[in-house]
Amino acid sequence: MIIRVRSPEGMHRVEVGLSDTLGELLRKLAVEMKAPAADAIVLTRDVRGQELLAEFEQSVVSLGLKHGDMLFASVAPSARPSEEPAAEAAAPEAARQSAMQVQQHAVDNELERDDGLIRRERDRRMCKHGANAMCEYCTPTEPYDAAYLQTHGIKHMSFQAYLRRVLAGHSIRGDISGALPTNMALPLDEPEYRVKAACVGSHAPWPAGICSKCQPSAITLQRQPFRMVDNVEFASPDVVDRLLAFWRASRCQRLGFLYGRYQRLRSVPLGVSALVEAVYEPRQSRDQDGVHIDVGSAELDAELARADAVAAACGMELVGMVFTDLTPAEPAGKVLSRRHADSYFLTSLECRLAAFMQDRRPNACRWARGGRFGSKFVTCCVSGNLSGDIEVSAWQVSNSAMAMQRADLAVPSSAPSKMCVQEPSPTRYVPDVFYRYTNEYNLPVTASAKPAFPVEYLLVSLTQSFPLAPAPAFRSDTPFAIENREHVHAVQSLGALKRHLAPALGSSERLSVLLADFHLLVYLFGLGILGEHEVALIGRIVCEPMEAAQLAEELMAAGGWQTLVLMLQEASDSDLDAQHSAAGSDAAAAANPAPPAPPSATWACRHCTFENAAANASCEMCALPRD
Repeated sequence: MIIRVRSPEGMHRVEVGLSDTLGELLRKLAVEMKAPAADAIVLTRDVRGQELLAEFEQSVVSLGLKHGDMLFASVAPSARPSEEPAAEAAAPEAARQSAMQVQQHAVDNELERDDGLIRRERDRRMCKHGANAMCEYCTPTEPYDAAYLQTHGIKHMSFQAYLRRVLAGHSIRGDISGALPTNMALPLDEPEYRVKAACVGSHAPWPAGICSKCQPSAITLQRQPFRMVDNVEFASPDVVDRLLAFWRASRCQRLGFLYGRYQRLRSVPLGVSALVEAVYEPRQSRDQDGVHIDVGSAELDAELARADAVAAACGMELVGMVFTDLTPAEPAGKVLSRRHADSYFLTSLECRLAAFMQDRRPNACRWARGGRFGSKFVTCCVSGNLSGDIEVSAWQVSNSAMAMQRADLAVPSSAPSKMCVQEPSPTRYVPDVFYRYTNEYNLPVTASAKPAFPVEYLLVSLTQSFPLAPAPAFRSDTPFAIENREHVHAVQSLGALKRHLAPALGSSERLSVLLADFHLLVYLFGLGILGEHEVALIGRIVCEPMEAAQLAEELMAAGGWQTLVLMLQEASDSDLDAQHSAAGSDAAAAANPAPPAPPSATWACRHCTFENAAANASCEMCALPRD
């Protein structure tokens, strides 16, 4: 009998016997379609690809196929033929084997075991059936259902919901935690805007030559329908208040890195929330209109490595960054509102920084070619809202923004709300870039993004929240000095450590409370005195509050802790502070140059500029110290 097959290449007529299997049909079809292999063909009964045929060992008769039936076929994008068919035919299987080795995040593994369906209660008005039946008004819906998302005000679906929508096109639903399908190419692929390095075309490598196979396609920017993280939750208001304390004391902006964990978010179908437990503040300049930090430098990487080690011991990780953008306003206690719908939410410079940080911390995904897709790194901004109150907003940039950052296609502009497209150069290929918008006649319009385009096309908005009953992991009631705050008289030193731990050296219960401080642990671990056993014990003290007192007793008996205690007891506070004052002063001076010396008769307060008498040690206006 003859089976008709429609494909992008045209109509094919495949002759098969009554006893032939589906695999033999695919092998014959692969020859006509010039496909690299039979398993690279996706064969369906309908044009939309909903009814997939994958029973290779069954006969065509047992599958219900008859003479003259019409089927639909396509070749997987990752398996299209090229000048090296053998290598291309092996690519899908190699990608699948590589994807099986990807170690996904624990929260992704948890969500993959869930079917993702949204359960609905029985509608009293519309449901006319019994308690054990279902109808269209009470049947569970998919997590990507547009009506549900719009009703609940969810602008972006979760990444796992987006993945379910993609897999539904391949007839894969429910629990997806099992092995990857053998007859399907990996469905996800990150955008790539760089010239393909290993091009098989017969030309010189880029930049000496280029062809249609290795050059990137035109880019059309549009709103990303999903987000990798749905919500940012701060474990306690004190996490933000301690960051704001620096601005209140110096009126200078501050940037910090967020440490916590990712967990499931029940309010969004298959959602993910980033729970922030602490903020680490790296060395940076102090300016009233921004911060200067050497991103990607060895010094910053070393600082983050120390903080990462502390977070890992406590079962946490780096989840994002936060920065302030605050300017005092009248009346007292209010701040200026700069970021809103009529100006901007994130500046072009901040978007590029977010894209850089997200690209350095990709999200591992076994469903994506290359083993990575997007990033869970979030960006938070503390600024003023329309009411003049301080508010935290959370954002991510899209996968397209990350790809443009990798390809060096976009640079910040002098206008905060505009991102500029780079000019081509002998070593930089810049494809055509477009963006879509709706004009005044409510019609979709595609416009060129050169020379600049709005940064909103790169943004993905997240929600942020605080718990009703805070239960932070770092529960110390006596906070230790925060790192890199020497110029606001918050110094980390052995003397400060001795005074901080003195009330708890004889009490395991009190010690377990004081050790639950992220900034204390970063300084403590950086001394290099404690061994791996002591570090693991302190991590368990933070993670297991019910057993913290017993673990603190075990810590007090450990050799590394006793060495630290003995060193603190033998030295005086002045000696311990003197060992660190010189190094701390030099480092602070290097990051923050000292202001000019004031006149002998009066001195100007560096906080409020009030002229004070030379004998005053603090400002008469704001009461802040002179130095």
